Amino acid sequence: MKAIIFSAIICIVAAGCARPQIELRADEAARKVDVMFDGRLFTSYIYPDDLEKPVLYPIYTASGTFITRGFPRDPRPNERVDHPHHVGLWFNFGDVNGLDFWNNSYAIPADKKPHYGSIRHREILEMKTSESEALLRVAADWVDNDGNVILTDETSYIFRGNANRRIIERTTTLTAVDTAIFTDNKEGLIAIRVDRAFEEPSDKPDIFLDAHGNPTTVAATNNEGVNGAYRNDSGLQKGDVWGKPARWVCLSAESNAEPVSIAIVDHESNPGYPAHSHARGYGLFAANNMGSQVFDPSAPQFHLVLQPGQSVAFRHTVVIQNGKFLSDEDLAKF
Repeated sequence: MKAIIFSAIICIVAAGCARPQIELRADEAARKVDVMFDGRLFTSYIYPDDLEKPVLYPIYTASGTFITRGFPRDPRPNERVDHPHHVGLWFNFGDVNGLDFWNNSYAIPADKKPHYGSIRHREILEMKTSESEALLRVAADWVDNDGNVILTDETSYIFRGNANRRIIERTTTLTAVDTAIFTDNKEGLIAIRVDRAFEEPSDKPDIFLDAHGNPTTVAATNNEGVNGAYRNDSGLQKGDVWGKPARWVCLSAESNAEPVSIAIVDHESNPGYPAHSHARGYGLFAANNMGSQVFDPSAPQFHLVLQPGQSVAFRHTVVIQNGKFLSDEDLAKF
């Protein structure tokens, strides 16, 4: 199918009215929508048959630096070989009616698949642009292993940017077809699996890809170029952010000799606000609105029940900055 292109001019006052052009290019044959700034790929909304959920992948900074891991779709040398369900930027959860939507991937044996759920892209509902942003609105279904629909999913992505910043505002509305029960679980909710540079240095043995793409056990981890560090709005840093409620968590590192920050910002309208951080040093960066007691035994247990026809909405903002690290003052504006 011929690609459909929607474009708009964005005037960036802070950058002296530099005018990047933003385009959405839909390619149904390739099962994706490319998001372009000035003719360069920022990210793609992809929904291939071999993934158990739609994702944004890959994702780049405004200067063209990867922020997402390549494995398992496009492996790069020296990447970790783990968690094949960690692809790009995604949204799902580990316990809906007892089904695990989070961990499902090609690695799950066939006899185990009935315990897992999938999110299946249904259609592109809307693509449009204005002078300041581009909107992509899509529909999907949360299904069990037999294809029975538990939830319908309507998600909007708003893409904005300037000379050294990219912003993704994601709003997902889930509507129950049958009764849907969300039970306190650490596996959720909005997440990014980041490039190696953004991991925290580690001296533990692990499995990485060699220069030929072959998984290789490495006894002493090579931390060259690995310098990621988390912090949250309470001032906690590195591994201390894990499991803590936070309005935002920011991950910063130097990649290709350039300062880069990635932040996930929660919104006070969300159930479970502020989200608990499910951010790990090995490269998983997630914010979980539906995990509570699982992170803190003294916290109340999260429990959400949607009756047929009832809906719940979640809104998150992802900010990607290159050229300088995001400050607390920057993130207070979102």
